[in-house]
Amino acid sequence: MTITLLGLYMFYDNTMQSEMRKPIRASEHLALQIQIELEVLQPGAQVPSVRALTKRHKASPVTVQRAITNLVRAGLIVTKPGHGTFKIEPPKAVPSSDLSWQSLTLGARTIVSDEIQTLLSPPSASNIPLGSGYPDESLQPLAMLAAAMTRAGRRPGIWARAPLDGLEPLRAWFAQTVGGEARANDVLIVPGGQAAVSSTMRAMVPPGEAILFESPTYFGALAVAQSAGIRAVPVPTDQEGIRPELLEVAFKNTNARAVYLQPLYANPTGTSLGLERRRAVLDVAARAGAFIIEDDYARELTLDGTALPPMFAQGDGRVVYIRSLSKCAAPSLRVAAVIAKGAVMNRLRTTRAVDDLFVSLELQEVALELVTSSGWQKHLKRLRDHLRARRDATIAALVRYFPQARVTHVPTGGFSVWLELPTGTNEILFAQHAATAGVQISAGRAWFPAEAPGSFVRLSFAACDQLMLEEGIKRLGKIWLEQHQ
Repeated sequence: MTITLLGLYMFYDNTMQSEMRKPIRASEHLALQIQIELEVLQPGAQVPSVRALTKRHKASPVTVQRAITNLVRAGLIVTKPGHGTFKIEPPKAVPSSDLSWQSLTLGARTIVSDEIQTLLSPPSASNIPLGSGYPDESLQPLAMLAAAMTRAGRRPGIWARAPLDGLEPLRAWFAQTVGGEARANDVLIVPGGQAAVSSTMRAMVPPGEAILFESPTYFGALAVAQSAGIRAVPVPTDQEGIRPELLEVAFKNTNARAVYLQPLYANPTGTSLGLERRRAVLDVAARAGAFIIEDDYARELTLDGTALPPMFAQGDGRVVYIRSLSKCAAPSLRVAAVIAKGAVMNRLRTTRAVDDLFVSLELQEVALELVTSSGWQKHLKRLRDHLRARRDATIAALVRYFPQARVTHVPTGGFSVWLELPTGTNEILFAQHAATAGVQISAGRAWFPAEAPGSFVRLSFAACDQLMLEEGIKRLGKIWLEQHQ
């Protein structure tokens, strides 16, 4: 049964004692009440005044005004200065046009399926989000972000044009964190990790040529290659990541000039390259005269032990490094860095300038304020502590409620668990049935550059507290049993 929006709020209220969650603000609760009252009004009818709503609901004028603002932003009502507030009238029906000519003009698709759009879209508010790759608001440094935005907004020139490469202090911070004698001049600030992957691949690999991927790999990177007309060539992995001997064969067979890797807590498998295998991969790339694109998306999400330093530090100019702040801060903090040395940096600069000139100066200032604040490390520790507890709750719930699925690897970092479903299970249908039951998961097929060796799904523990994780996995186990009775 799908959880409704009101039901989800009730569920949150019942689970607040297990983890710290923000209660529903009074204005949000009042907005829901007013929304219910709007149902009886005709489209275009006037909504009671703030004074009337204040008296009716025994709320403060500030709370009522915030509730009205929430409903305006939701597109349910409109405020007309000097006249009042009115219920939105439904848009007039517009005769549909014959747009079939567009398919002929556009030609063949470059993206393999609509699955990519589905995976990149945010989860529905009515589902338990076991497919979300971002921590929920309870794990985001919202107060720190608000304070940083306030300070940034007061700076003179904050809405001026930003440097093409990005703010120098922010570039210097990224350079300091990666090591390998990186300097601010080796860093480009870009609008998020996905943009970093896209610009890097397109700058380095021409259309029609090959790029190597560990298989499975991040579906967003595969989507970039497919949309750019770049051939995605899979290289098998095991419990320690990409296999160097097969990587060498792939370079020889394809003459590829780059391999895309997530050496630390790879998405979706959660595996990491050990020290010896990292050296072997670097040696293979050197013999092939090729680059390594290192996507270090989860560096701040180490849950057990100590993370190895980035491969960039030992890459001798062979590694192009990508790092984003979205996973460890908030999804809308679209700030990431691409770090590289030599001629490849010139190509990256040109590609970035053509794409979108520069990243918002205000957003860069907010990011700089955040990562250099005294509370940043405290936030990261809290984030890791909660993610560790959620990971453990996920594994325990799978053992208890869904033992038929095999956990391929217990991750020591990141935010997801990679499950192999029992033989004969169609993961696409399984994900669809899960959505019908109010649980969002990610079918594994989109993570493979070629045919998948089995049926897989990715479960994320980033956006759910422990009780939500348990409930979601319990429903998954029930779905599988109902399908195989």
